[in-house]
Amino acid sequence: MSRWKAPHTTLLAAALVAASIPLTAPLPARAATPAGPAALASGPANPGFETGDLTGWTVTEGTAFGPGAVSTATTYWGGPFHHRGGHHLWGYAAAGDDATGTLASSTFAAPTRLSFLVSGGWDPERLQVALVRDADGARLLTQTGIDDEAYLRVVWDTTPWRGQAVHLEVVDRKTGGWGHINLDDVRVGDAAARDDNGLTFRTLGQANQPTATRDHTADPLRPQFHYTPYQGWINDPNGLIQWRGRHQLFSQHYPGAPKWGPMHWAHADSPDAVHWRELPVALTPPVPAGPADNSGIFSGSAVDDDGTLTVAYTRFTDTAAHPGATPETVEIATSTDGTTFTSGTEVISQPPPGSAAGFRDPKLFRDPVDGRWKMAVGSGDAGRGKVHLYASDDLRTWTYSGVLAEGDGTTGTMWECPDLFPLDGKWVLLYSTNEGGQSLQRYAVGTYDGSRFTAERHGILDGGGDIYAAQSYRDDAGRRLMTAWMSDWNAKEPTRIDGWAGAQALHRELFLTADGRLGQRPVAAVDTLASGPSTTVEDKTVQGSRRIGRGDAVRLRTVLDLTRTTADTVTLRLKASAAEATVLRYEKATGTLTLDTTNAGYGTPATYTTHAVPAADGTLALDVLVDRSSVEVFTGDGAALTARAYPRYRESDAVEFTTGSGRLRLKSATLTPLGSSVLTD
Repeated sequence: MSRWKAPHTTLLAAALVAASIPLTAPLPARAATPAGPAALASGPANPGFETGDLTGWTVTEGTAFGPGAVSTATTYWGGPFHHRGGHHLWGYAAAGDDATGTLASSTFAAPTRLSFLVSGGWDPERLQVALVRDADGARLLTQTGIDDEAYLRVVWDTTPWRGQAVHLEVVDRKTGGWGHINLDDVRVGDAAARDDNGLTFRTLGQANQPTATRDHTADPLRPQFHYTPYQGWINDPNGLIQWRGRHQLFSQHYPGAPKWGPMHWAHADSPDAVHWRELPVALTPPVPAGPADNSGIFSGSAVDDDGTLTVAYTRFTDTAAHPGATPETVEIATSTDGTTFTSGTEVISQPPPGSAAGFRDPKLFRDPVDGRWKMAVGSGDAGRGKVHLYASDDLRTWTYSGVLAEGDGTTGTMWECPDLFPLDGKWVLLYSTNEGGQSLQRYAVGTYDGSRFTAERHGILDGGGDIYAAQSYRDDAGRRLMTAWMSDWNAKEPTRIDGWAGAQALHRELFLTADGRLGQRPVAAVDTLASGPSTTVEDKTVQGSRRIGRGDAVRLRTVLDLTRTTADTVTLRLKASAAEATVLRYEKATGTLTLDTTNAGYGTPATYTTHAVPAADGTLALDVLVDRSSVEVFTGDGAALTARAYPRYRESDAVEFTTGSGRLRLKSATLTPLGSSVLTD
């Protein structure tokens, strides 16, 4: 599965074929400053546009930055701008996305450090804030936006040019979707690193661009124990299997940009489903017919065919670039060494009738009912999501068996990434949907007779906002393991600022609970990520607040004694500082567990809920895994909440319990620092 989201990004293809003016050549040099660097201003005039106009700035080209670009707007179509002060430079406000132009600040002496708020479209070549040296027009540093109007802070180390005459250049040479860039609150010197409240900005931007050594620790937002692309984009996990003893993880991947594009399959493997070794890209789409051709290799699965690693996937053909082509077909590719794959062979050339919403994401499995290979393919028609079923004896010739399962119109119009498997005496169907603009990972538990799945119970796999396109597999130990794209199609992607986007969730073991729900827990090997001594408290009463510890990558295992807790609501603040936190709340009266990211930093502000059932002795066990830009919460009864959260400040790393009125009785709480999951060999 792969798709893109609106607004603006639906116009991406048209924008990419627009004429581009290269920005690699130096700009014309400015006249030398006769008074010398010592007489230069310490920063640009009107650094936050608080005069309400372009005082101190000069329009040097075009109409994108006319007087109307200085805006007092506090919100846009997706929420607040998060600008500073009363004004900011909104590149869309003056003349929309189609206008182009450049804007230059006044000259100032380069400090040791410079920071600013930036937002708007992502296009490193045509949308930039640049630090330009006056003497020769050299572009010393540049930064593009992130395809979002919400501002984030870029921090530059400008020490190499300290004292030289420089200025900022805001460049818009892009038209069409996201054809603008925004700027606010330029800061220099010590103020560049700290907020007005004294907290330290996390260093995003220049300091974390790709290096030959592939340093996964430099970026303060990059997860340390979740699989991410070093650069580029990933979404759905694909081809999950344990093959020749090693766990295989493929991912939808576009290496050319930190955003959706012509899909490849990234590849990593692991000895334990926790530590991951990056391997060469496994599947690559054909050379595009043109810049707007998004044809690629969509999602799929893997099986072991008598020692041959065999993958099935959707071949997507962009019919705008290839008129008359069938947009979605199924192909098979194989590998005997696990890294090099044959060219794909088409095995299903046309979708069956009743597939108007799409036909993609084949999931292969050996059917214990009749011993044949089966393939479940996601689809939908007439407002109802569905799954088609095919059968084969050799993985090459497939016969259509009919509709495996179908919705009633209340669970989305297209069921993506279907996955059918036996578990604890029942059958489980996973499928992903978009319902009213919300991405959901659903499941159903029921029976299967070899041709039809009959649901007995339905549920949401994870109550958080960032689990989608889940895929499972049976490992060599007989466990049913699962991972998912730890994001969704509506999520903000602040990490685009450092050239990458997307992460896969921790691998989880699936099980059926006593009341028939689909439960999950972190795979046991997560214990091996421990990178230092744990901090443990036992049998403590909390009234007010108690900090357990700090850390960007930590695991908290805690047991709450609810029978001796008098507080109505127990709160756990994660990634916490005086300015922000991701908040986990449990309400005793209702059993509601809420994960709240409304004041968590740069990410998507939202609240997510699930129901947590205490144990028979009145205790509630929580297993909370906090990474640099994610939180995963597991309850003792198998419920889960997952969300991405991107703190603004270095100090936002505390883990602390708080109560309002009443007391919390902690039976135990253990905080363990976790290390990197990256394997280098």
